[in-house]
Amino acid sequence: MSDPPRKETDIARRIRAHGLARGRGPAEIAQEIHDQCGPLFGTSAVKAHRLSHGVALSDIVAQVQALFEVDGKPRPKIGETLLSAYESGYKRPGPEYLHYLCVVYRVEPDRLGYQNPCICGRAHASPPGAAPAEVPGRAPDRVAPANEAPLVGSVLLPRPDEAAWAAITEKRGFDRAPDPVTIDVGEEDIVLRRTLLQLLAGAGVTLDGQFLGAVDNLRRKMDDTLVNATVSPTMLDQWEETTLGYGQLYQATPSLRMLCDVLLDFSEVRRMMDKRQPVDLQERLCRIAAQLSGLSGLIMINLGDHRLARSFFRTARSAADETGDRKLRAWVTVREALVPMYYGDPREALHLARKAQDLAGRDPSVAAAMAPAVEARALGMLALRGRGDAAPGARRALVRGRSVFDQLSRDETGDLVFGFTDRQMTFYEGDTFTNLGDHRAGDETLSRALTLYDPTDRVDLTLVKLDRASCRLHGGEPDAALAGAKEAILDLPSEHRSDILVHRALQIGAAVRAKHGDSPALRTFYEAMAGPWVKSPTAPAPPRQVGRSDEV
Repeated sequence: MSDPPRKETDIARRIRAHGLARGRGPAEIAQEIHDQCGPLFGTSAVKAHRLSHGVALSDIVAQVQALFEVDGKPRPKIGETLLSAYESGYKRPGPEYLHYLCVVYRVEPDRLGYQNPCICGRAHASPPGAAPAEVPGRAPDRVAPANEAPLVGSVLLPRPDEAAWAAITEKRGFDRAPDPVTIDVGEEDIVLRRTLLQLLAGAGVTLDGQFLGAVDNLRRKMDDTLVNATVSPTMLDQWEETTLGYGQLYQATPSLRMLCDVLLDFSEVRRMMDKRQPVDLQERLCRIAAQLSGLSGLIMINLGDHRLARSFFRTARSAADETGDRKLRAWVTVREALVPMYYGDPREALHLARKAQDLAGRDPSVAAAMAPAVEARALGMLALRGRGDAAPGARRALVRGRSVFDQLSRDETGDLVFGFTDRQMTFYEGDTFTNLGDHRAGDETLSRALTLYDPTDRVDLTLVKLDRASCRLHGGEPDAALAGAKEAILDLPSEHRSDILVHRALQIGAAVRAKHGDSPALRTFYEAMAGPWVKSPTAPAPPRQVGRSDEV
């Protein structure tokens, strides 16, 4: 006889199958799952009830939401992550959610592992012989009377006694050849690997709904496993080195190719976290997850998907919170501030930058240096929009940022992603001067930044060139600004023309039109930007959809 199943779900599935075959209800099956899986996997009573119904977390969430709607209540905020936290014992449902879980499973709170009575004061358990609770996505199980066999298809089979049943299962091989333990490779991995192969083959790839859906599903799975672990310290050393290596390759590798590589490793880390680890190893895994998720958020900024960028930063915050490391949480927050800075409201970027400074504290760190620099850029953008008190604050923030930066170690200033380099600090200073209207200081600082960047630092290098073009625009040279912006984009290899760069160039065109009206140079610029050789993987909007001039 082969070994018994090694996974919690495999054992629960077999217990449920045998229980249904014997005509047992979900509550009885849940008790047996809890008795058998609890000592092996720490399966909680509330999770055992879900496994006894054979449904996913999403099914229970949908049922609770439906019950709220039927009762005329606003849609609840309960989700798979929160429900998973209940099942893992990391959180306890409040009185209202506990009531609805009891309604879904048709049991009393004590059967779910909670001793407090339900707030409704009524019984939830199904009466003897009653049908079990209906769950979305499947028909209710039929509980057969004691003297009747379960319904198989449309035929009632006579129920054998327990000894006969054991003989039948042995003869039929029910206890043999258990389901193989499958490798947890989901559809997301398949989509990412297919995309990566297409990129390696030189084929054109667009960000379609299937790809973006796979990316977001993978992030959601990481959210789930964070609240749900055995790896060796040597393996973690390798993953930490791999993660830091991405910081060196971030700007030299096309964004879509980098995203595929990062998310495939992100998926591997998620699988390692699927089982709770010793505290020290779990903390290291959470740190890696936070860094990879934050890096994915940065790449999604480059690719122009603001929603997914924010989602990845939320996941990164959840992972960072598990480590208790304020500096890591500050790094995630200050990197998230780049989303509204480039695509949204500089006031939100300012809020996040100041929040990151609070998290970083007074000790010198990457986030403690970067956050004031981001604050300065956000205030510079607000000054450009006419906020009179923003300019002095921007200059003070630059001084604070440079002061902290000068205290950083060599390791902290050698990485464009997980560190904060001198070339980035100089770029931020030049961008702030430009927005403040100090065109001479802005052009000099940006020119210095160009000498600090390597040719392979394509994203920041191009942003610096576009900032110099913007500086020329504010200095009264619209044609030179358009020529500089066009040259910055066309100098890039096509696979590096990400949305953030094309979007920024189009903003300069919009500002020229707002200040100086149409011109032959502007028409030539838009024709170049609309060419198929310019389009980024996310297909940027045509000129008529360019943002307002005050967003430059």
